[in-house]
Amino acid sequence: MLGKTTTTATLLASVLAAGVAMPALADKASGTLNVAFTKELENVDSYFNSSREGVVLQRAIWDGLIYRDPETNEYVGNLATSWEWIDDTTLEFKLREGVTFHNGEAFNADDVVYTVNFVAKEENGVKTQRNVNWMESAEKIDEYTVRINLKDKFPAAIEFLSGPVSMYPDEYYAEAGPSGMGLKPVGTGPYKAVDVTPGQRFVLEANENYHDSPKGQPEIEKIDIRTIPDVNTQMAELFSGSLDLIWQVPADQANKLATRDELTVANESTMRVGYLQMDSAGRSGDNPFTNKLVREAVNYAINRQELVDALLQGASQVVYTPCFPSQFGCNQDVTEYEYDPEKAEELLAEAGYPDGFTIDFYAYRDRQYAEAITSYLNAVGIQTNFNMLQYSALRELNMKGEVPISFQTWGSYSINDASAMVSQFFKHGSLDSTRDDQVLEWLDIADSSTDPDERVEYYTKALQRITEEAYWAPMFTYNTNYVFKDEVSYTPTPDEVLRFVDMSWN
Repeated sequence: MLGKTTTTATLLASVLAAGVAMPALADKASGTLNVAFTKELENVDSYFNSSREGVVLQRAIWDGLIYRDPETNEYVGNLATSWEWIDDTTLEFKLREGVTFHNGEAFNADDVVYTVNFVAKEENGVKTQRNVNWMESAEKIDEYTVRINLKDKFPAAIEFLSGPVSMYPDEYYAEAGPSGMGLKPVGTGPYKAVDVTPGQRFVLEANENYHDSPKGQPEIEKIDIRTIPDVNTQMAELFSGSLDLIWQVPADQANKLATRDELTVANESTMRVGYLQMDSAGRSGDNPFTNKLVREAVNYAINRQELVDALLQGASQVVYTPCFPSQFGCNQDVTEYEYDPEKAEELLAEAGYPDGFTIDFYAYRDRQYAEAITSYLNAVGIQTNFNMLQYSALRELNMKGEVPISFQTWGSYSINDASAMVSQFFKHGSLDSTRDDQVLEWLDIADSSTDPDERVEYYTKALQRITEEAYWAPMFTYNTNYVFKDEVSYTPTPDEVLRFVDMSWN
């Protein structure tokens, strides 16, 4: 059904054919790295966006108390120098002295207390509640000692504190709030934001006063990021010399670019999972996906391996779990749905849809993948009204329960724990389209147990029920193609975090 496709624009083709040379070392000489983002970022404040672009900026501009080495997965202190569990729900941190925020504010316990107490309050509206709602409060012991109090046992706390939980300056944030922080971000990280045009451009400069962080010191002086939604335009600008690095490049374009001697194409796996979410709870009204037979039919209708082989390629793999295989607790012993369109048609007929049905279908990224998926659905009788939205718009519709079926992805904020994905979407929150009380009960145990074996046991129970009931149709993991000029030195990591601090000039 699916062959390898080529969508390269005429503009890029003409540039390739002409062999246009890039200006040698121009940007290296100026010290500026020009980068493209594909998706718009609704708010740079890291607590008020949930996009991968937001994660990238978060790791550049802000720091957390703890740092996890992306290669070894070892936890080391960052804004904290040490930590210990006082009891099952209390963590005490000794903070690093002599650290200053980009605006000159000194970092101390007051900043940790203010940040935690603000983001932990649900009414303050942090976009991804799962990242913060395990914290109850923080309290100051002395100027460089602080305790974080958990609502319940949460063994993944250290992992979350090494990822999405950044520390903000208390005085500045109290006045600026999320909107002010989004326009003029202030952190302690390796890069300072010096120019922000929401959704269009972000300019970062190296923090010359960056502390002795395990992230390392920034070597490239300036990062100029522009939002360019069309990948073909990005590639054309790469050849014209106005871009130095692009990423998330589709496989067919990356293969073409790899033939160019002046470019480096690096492919790396990511923790991102692509999946179909179906409204089994009926939040969007009476719809076919409340019927398990229909959900099973959707799962059997999709040729996951063909999608991986023809479109994603690289380091991607087929998955059947609503989590990434390397995440703690993401047991792969679950119900698998091999490609069987005849069985899908039989199940639809058994469910009362012998002639199929028509349904609104939503997506926010990777139109080529989404259209391929709908072609599989159409082939078994599920006709789709295709709707391509911005990520923030689709997320809002999902939170309101107005989406019957959608193709979505989740990168877990690069958190290597199953709770970052399965507990995000199956614990009766605003994005839960299943509302299964049994799954909720098991995930509550898995999320709070301090016994690793018990955690695995109950995540496994939840995952097996989710897949047996065919609540979702997980399909594949992502890989990312990074393309950059030869004068740029960069080795991508498997967590899909574009780390500017790890880049240098050759």
